Amino acid sequence: MKCPECDFVQSDRNARCVKCGTLLERDQEHRTSTFRRRTVAADDDAMEEGSFFEQVIFFVDPKVNPFFFGGRVIVFLIFFIWGWKFILTPLATNEVGNSFFHLVNLPFHEAGHVFFGLLGRWIGSLGGTLGQLLVPIVCLLAFLIKSKNPFGGSVSLWWLGENFMDIAPYVNDARKQELMLLGGVTGKEADYGYHDWEFILNEIGLLRYDHTLARLAHDFGILLILLSFAWAGYLLYKQYRNLDLT
Repeated sequence: MKCPECDFVQSDRNARCVKCGTLLERDQEHRTSTFRRRTVAADDDAMEEGSFFEQVIFFVDPKVNPFFFGGRVIVFLIFFIWGWKFILTPLATNEVGNSFFHLVNLPFHEAGHVFFGLLGRWIGSLGGTLGQLLVPIVCLLAFLIKSKNPFGGSVSLWWLGENFMDIAPYVNDARKQELMLLGGVTGKEADYGYHDWEFILNEIGLLRYDHTLARLAHDFGILLILLSFAWAGYLLYKQYRNLDLT
């Protein structure tokens, strides 16, 4: 190989000219090839990272059954209307707590008391809230990972938001203790510790922040419900484009 700078002829194996030290063409090509391979690998990694949303969060079957699509639209409309009813109703009215869905959440709330009660009285009191929050989270993960059904995941996200809104009036009542509790009594009429959030907050010195924490839970629930609307709506749009009409 001849050096392009000094014209010195030398072995093809040399990476640099032994006379002037110029980088030889063969090594340049090798480096260029290596750079290209690394660039392609980086692009492949970026595509894999980006495709997580397409493969999991926004996954849609290539061919969507129109019958299933119609059912999902009906489900979306029901939860959309129901969700806006909760969102537009003030926290103080306890609209969520008086709804049918409160009865759905109640068994998981009570089961949480039993399960987490094994860890002590305070965590057992908090366990009711944890129980009713964990169930929709588990459903959300199961729909995404196990069933590959993100629309079901969006409904689970709606349910999680509804649970935060369901908890908020209970937290808000920690000092007043006027809500009717399970058993037909209010917190004022029951022994200390019967009202979960009065006990939870009082034991850690945060009872005076009950209204603030309730508002945070309520607003976070609204945010989750709005996100579920956007998620489900986008999925339905993609499914509509993939309808199998043959």
